[in-house]
Amino acid sequence: MVARLLLALAFTSIFGASMTVESLAVFADSESNAANVMSTGSVSISDAPDTAFLVVANMAPGDTSVTSLVVTNNGSLPLRYALTSSSTNDDAKGLAAQLQLNIRTLGTSCVAQDGAVLYSGGLSAAAFGSVVQGAQAGDRDLAAGANETLCFRVEFPLASGDTFQSATTTTTFTLSAEQTTNNP
Repeated sequence: MVARLLLALAFTSIFGASMTVESLAVFADSESNAANVMSTGSVSISDAPDTAFLVVANMAPGDTSVTSLVVTNNGSLPLRYALTSSSTNDDAKGLAAQLQLNIRTLGTSCVAQDGAVLYSGGLSAAAFGSVVQGAQAGDRDLAAGANETLCFRVEFPLASGDTFQSATTTTTFTLSAEQTTNNP
């Protein structure tokens, strides 16, 4: 009887072990989304004309000259800009400090000089706004794709003396722009 019981237990163990089948299969799925694209904007400032625009020859005391410069935001982001200048006087006569410059926004016309004053003073110190990052006093804002006209009026004061005869100065104006988005 013990032999039969042992035989029955052995049979149950073997049969039970052979009947235990484990399945590791599970349902699964995946989905691919189309290629997602991220891109950055751009800050791009230009001026027209992009060559020398304030060229005045043979000035006499009391003369003035008016011209314009169109500043354009060619980028995709709104920007703010500032203007700085650098003047040289190769003849050491100091004409850059003697000439008076007035920079305004366009009003009815540049000749009328009725736009907002951005700078008024000696040519050698011409500037408005600040190249320091963030919004600064005098900075100019331009939306993407927008432009504005700046009017430049240079005057050779009537009281200028003989020391300025045959004097020459060269000035370079630089427009520096930065994004306004996320840049208070």
